[in-house]
Amino acid sequence: MTRSPTHVLDTANGKAAAGLGLSLLQGDRLISRSASNADGRSAEPLALKPQPGVYRIEFSLGDSFRPQGVESPFLERVPVQFSTTAGQSHHVPLAGTPWSYSTYRGS
Repeated sequence: MTRSPTHVLDTANGKAAAGLGLSLLQGDRLISRSASNADGRSAEPLALKPQPGVYRIEFSLGDSFRPQGVESPFLERVPVQFSTTAGQSHHVPLAGTPWSYSTYRGS
């Protein structure tokens, strides 16, 4: 795996989710922390050359929707656990609302 980028779409409002907190972990170890930019993408890949293994991106949806007037979003933090293999990039996008989310392996 050469990199691990992500982006987040706010499907409740039909726009990119800017300023959303992103954390990359392996087990309990924090690898990196970032926030989505105005286009909803991680400004830098969360990891440039991680080793093969199991990782988790935590998307802080609640912190993103609360400033938009959603008093108590159902989803506070969405963990997406995925495994990586050597020499491959894994793009992990998330489409979310305060009440639901969807993800997939991007290219």
